[in-house]
Amino acid sequence: MIVKEEFLNRLRKIFDLNLYETKVWVSLLSRRQSTAGELSSISDVPRSRTYDILESLEKKGFVIMKVGKPIKFVALKPEEVIERVKKNLVLEAKEKSKRLESLKKEDILDELNSLFEEGVKYVEPTDLSGSIKGSQNLYNHLDMMIRSAEETITFVTTAEGLVKKVEVLIPSLEKAKKRGVKIRVAAPITEHNKKIAKDLQSVVEVRDCGNFRARFMIIDSKEVMFMVLDDEKVHPSYDVGIWLNTEFFAKSLEDLFELAWNNFKKV
Repeated sequence: MIVKEEFLNRLRKIFDLNLYETKVWVSLLSRRQSTAGELSSISDVPRSRTYDILESLEKKGFVIMKVGKPIKFVALKPEEVIERVKKNLVLEAKEKSKRLESLKKEDILDELNSLFEEGVKYVEPTDLSGSIKGSQNLYNHLDMMIRSAEETITFVTTAEGLVKKVEVLIPSLEKAKKRGVKIRVAAPITEHNKKIAKDLQSVVEVRDCGNFRARFMIIDSKEVMFMVLDDEKVHPSYDVGIWLNTEFFAKSLEDLFELAWNNFKKV
């Protein structure tokens, strides 16, 4: 049986299988039921590996083993396989979530925090930097920064960024507001985002920065996240941010922002 490599690669990514698993499964689908030896010949997978691969596929819910001599394996309908894989993914995610949650009650978290805190003492602030790629990763890091804020959050974004980021970050911004954190947001205000800007006033102070275009966030005048690309021209997957944890630079940028803030229009 000849199957295009492109098709096999798609199946591997969709169902999270290795190449041998994909070949054996596709071969079994074409026969509905077969022995390991037959599948080895059809799929060009070494006979010594075929039994292990079929056992793996059985555990993952792709095939059923039919007891007898010789042992045969039965393919399930693709629709049934999809449902089984979905259920397994949900169960696996729940299990991983429970394990991660349980770490909060174990000594290992204290050890990790101790390692982090003690390690910071030996690192210069200018070395505490990183590159964040992809809009979702950027949102996650910005959310983490907001949750750590104690005094101030200064946020400059684009007109479109005001719409997108607010939707993702508003829960954390609301909690920061309740903690007494002073939050200021500057963005170009347009007809498209004017209502959102006004609705935000209950949580943050928003001002119209006109033609000023920039994307950055400053937390407590200590750390900065720069988004270095124009979000109107770059695909979200390729967006890039530079995170810096340096009080000297963050405070300087905050002071410059303070001068510009007074010239921005109130919404």
